[in-house]
Amino acid sequence: MPPVPPSAPAETSPSGRFVTPRAWAEAQLGAAAELLLEQAHLEKKAAAAAMQFLFRLPVQVPIGLHRELSALAREELVHFERTLRLLGQRGLAYGPQPPSDYAGKLKAALATTMPERLVDELLASAVIEDRSHERLLLLAEVFAATDAPLADFYADLAAAESRHGPTYVEVAAAVLPADVVVARHARLRAHEAAVLHALPFAHRLHSGWPES
Repeated sequence: MPPVPPSAPAETSPSGRFVTPRAWAEAQLGAAAELLLEQAHLEKKAAAAAMQFLFRLPVQVPIGLHRELSALAREELVHFERTLRLLGQRGLAYGPQPPSDYAGKLKAALATTMPERLVDELLASAVIEDRSHERLLLLAEVFAATDAPLADFYADLAAAESRHGPTYVEVAAAVLPADVVVARHARLRAHEAAVLHALPFAHRLHSGWPES
């Protein structure tokens, strides 16, 4: 993992994991339109990714995990529909948006051969869901004083994201041994922190943060 740039706040949790600084969320105030448009795209991509995993999982993965992944995909589609509804209620258009560099840079560290590639993709989804959970909670907190409906929306999404990450880890552990999954998950989390440290700030869920 590369060193943190001097201008970046290096906050970590007691477990040593990188924690997004509150300044990131505070800098998003006033950018509800941009954030909601991206959220719609993110939910649609998340639903598509979950569906693709359903077609790629080995048959030995327990049937209960197939059901959990199917439910996850449905929930992402519901979130997509909710975001579209909120955009419409606010008179905002749903249109194209350039992808951010976050996912591409995160996935650059994934294995290239199977089954490690599949496990890394599942774990990358877990990392993304966990980061989304953290940042949606931050957005709910900072928007609470100025936009209660939006804050409630983000809080609802965050509750779902908190379940999605562990589901992906559980599915990964059905493909490779648990100790292997734990090690690969830790490596991807460290890589994701480095990616975020290097990204510039933007009105996107997975951006860097404003310079202090």
